[in-house]
Amino acid sequence: MAVLTPIPAAVATAPAVAAPSATGPSCTLQRSGSLWQLGIEAQELTSAIGQLAEQLETDDLEQRASALAELEAALLAEEGNKTAFAAKADATCWVIEHLRGQAAYRQQQAKRLADLSRSDAGRADALEGSLVFVLTQLQPAATRFSFPNHELSSRKSQAVVIDDEDLLDPEWLAVKTTSQPDKNAIKEALKAGRQITGAQLLNRRSWRIH
Repeated sequence: MAVLTPIPAAVATAPAVAAPSATGPSCTLQRSGSLWQLGIEAQELTSAIGQLAEQLETDDLEQRASALAELEAALLAEEGNKTAFAAKADATCWVIEHLRGQAAYRQQQAKRLADLSRSDAGRADALEGSLVFVLTQLQPAATRFSFPNHELSSRKSQAVVIDDEDLLDPEWLAVKTTSQPDKNAIKEALKAGRQITGAQLLNRRSWRIH
């Protein structure tokens, strides 16, 4: 960015920002830069304004008048940047809230569909059980039933049913040992100043859109 005693040229020629429409959203601003770009521009404007303010201390009247004119232009550009930045940030917050609302709705829909799925599966199993009961009562030795469009067949399998696990000898028990970090205890120890190899206490800040 070129510097003119030492104001960035982009500041002196910054485009004017149109006022938001009385009936339209704030996104009618002419600035279309990204939130990141607007943030960088804000930092550059702040730096330029500071430099111009220092030039006002000169005894040279012509230089002071020039610096004052450029400072006024920089302040106008900064105001436009602030307006555009606030509008862009506000629009971003809206998108975030919309996506989270959509996620919550879809999660509810997924739960509802899962409940309906379990209900349908339960009714199908009950109806199948009733059909098999009737058919096997009529033909107890049958293992297959054929119909015009469907066929019902069976196969044998074996499954172990445990009546009382406490009555089993230890040799019939599979022992599974699991462990996991006790984060609450570790947190309290770290807060008390203890050094724990393999663990550290991180300070985090959470944000919430209102």
